[in-house]
Amino acid sequence: MCIRTDLQLKFAGKTNGANGDIACDQYHKYRDDVQLMVDTGLEAYRFSISWSRLIPNGRGPVNPKGLQYYNNLINELISNGYWAFPSKMMIVQRDFTAYADVCFRKFGDRVLHWTTMNEGNVFAVGGYNNGSLPPQHCSLPFGVNCTRGNSSTEPYLASHNILLAHTSAARLYKEKYQDKQHGFIGINLLAFWFIPLTNKTEDAIATQRAKDFLIGWYADPLVYGDYPDVMKKIAGSRLPAFANLESNQVKGSFDFLGLNYYFGLYIKDNSSKLSMEVRDFFTDMAIEVSVSRDESEVPYCFSYCADFPKNISVGEFPIVPSALQELLQYFKQAYGNPPIYIHENGQQTQRNSSLEDEQRVNSLHGHTGALLDALGYCASCSQKSILVIKLEENSKQVMLKLLHIPEIRMLNQILQASV
Repeated sequence: MCIRTDLQLKFAGKTNGANGDIACDQYHKYRDDVQLMVDTGLEAYRFSISWSRLIPNGRGPVNPKGLQYYNNLINELISNGYWAFPSKMMIVQRDFTAYADVCFRKFGDRVLHWTTMNEGNVFAVGGYNNGSLPPQHCSLPFGVNCTRGNSSTEPYLASHNILLAHTSAARLYKEKYQDKQHGFIGINLLAFWFIPLTNKTEDAIATQRAKDFLIGWYADPLVYGDYPDVMKKIAGSRLPAFANLESNQVKGSFDFLGLNYYFGLYIKDNSSKLSMEVRDFFTDMAIEVSVSRDESEVPYCFSYCADFPKNISVGEFPIVPSALQELLQYFKQAYGNPPIYIHENGQQTQRNSSLEDEQRVNSLHGHTGALLDALGYCASCSQKSILVIKLEENSKQVMLKLLHIPEIRMLNQILQASV
């Protein structure tokens, strides 16, 4: 779904000169979009409920036009037999909970799956470490054009508030709405699978450190009630601490975890970064990252890095389906087999590229097969995993191709049988 918020309007022009003024204009074309999903055989739709559209001032009166729009969209989805998976955003606990209350009260009779935050780890790092995402907070030398912020402390503080805001909204839902509405609530993370670059012990340790920083940053508090020990050791007092009550409340405050997964990355240790007097989130991780074992390649920079080399063209993601299997197995072993939804997976292409993009089909073919293999290999897994493919503008021909992939048809049958 296309979202237009004050922050995004201020951010206009930061990505290849584009902005969100019109985008795919779902506000006016939602019926056409739902019909396109029907025509292409999609079975679920994950969208966001814009806080600023629903409650323009962040608190106070509800915008009736925004409320009507979401009711219209949800009703159109329900009438066509869809599940709706809204995601909500922002971090102020009391106001966020009031906003969530409006969503649960007005839409919960039809919406059964709620995601409180999309890619909280990306929002915290991109928004408060590198300044590459709204609200563009950062401090030198860790960002570009930094005018406000503290990259050493704010990413950790932002994530702490996200977790507490999620916990507050989830507690409200479970106490006030879940018994009546019979729905589920969770949170979403960006998750890479990390692989040691070499067989060296230091690279293996660095790889686990990367998992703890990017995944455990959220998953550990949600499952165990506290941050990973390695994060507490390295970040020290810059990492906020949970009070006993907060720890007990955040622990188990989810019915499912949503993962946005695209590919795996290779990790090399760079513990020398820990000797730096001033560090940000990435120097705390103390790693080097690449997309392959070839160390001569340009090192990988997370997509929300402010200093991504401008002379490097945006290429296709590497297709490594086995990394998705490993990631799911890791969540089973490290976090007690929580229910997981694959919220995002796919292949990026150049802007305005041809629809004859076999690489996208090959990527989805491989990852869907890997998910099938994971479900077959792990007969004891409790998760009801689902691969939700992002429906992008002008992608109808590609989606029609996907309907003929046997793994996707088989996966749909397995998931429907497991509901």
